[in-house]
Amino acid sequence: MKYLIVGLGNIGDEYRDTRHNIGFNILDALAKASNIVFKDGRYGATATMSLKGRQLVLLKPSTYMNLSGNAVRYWMQCEKIPLENLLIVVDDLALPFGTLRLKPKGSDAGHNGLKHIAATLGTENYARLRFGIGNDFPKGAQIDYVLGHFTEEEQKQMGERIEVACDIIKSFCLAGIAITMNQYNKK
Repeated sequence: MKYLIVGLGNIGDEYRDTRHNIGFNILDALAKASNIVFKDGRYGATATMSLKGRQLVLLKPSTYMNLSGNAVRYWMQCEKIPLENLLIVVDDLALPFGTLRLKPKGSDAGHNGLKHIAATLGTENYARLRFGIGNDFPKGAQIDYVLGHFTEEEQKQMGERIEVACDIIKSFCLAGIAITMNQYNKK
């Protein structure tokens, strides 16, 4: 069984560790814990890890957020991964900081990365793990907020929240989405 786990973010030092790049950070932590490294390739950096007989292809798109669908489609086709084995890891303004929600499908909720993935794949029926970044910003300052860095207080909690996100990804691949949602979404 093969899975494509996509962490959304933007490439470049100016975006490193911003709220919008939490997908990259989670995949970096997953790779580090498994002693694997990302290699630059077409449409993004990938790393492949084994997990109890399953193969997880981790992808950090290099297409920038607004064109993420190009990378997702390419790697799904390249690795012959079915839609039900796709998981997108994404930041979410609608959830309080650190809240993690796994969903089997849904709208893009205004997120440009999800919007492009849905448009490119022709469906919104793909799993996503939403990492809450909160919405503590004044009216009109959304872009600065999502492209800004986490507060000192948030950074203190970040390690534990990312660890839980990694556990959710592993559970998605091993136990399936229904069991994983039941276990983690109520927390």
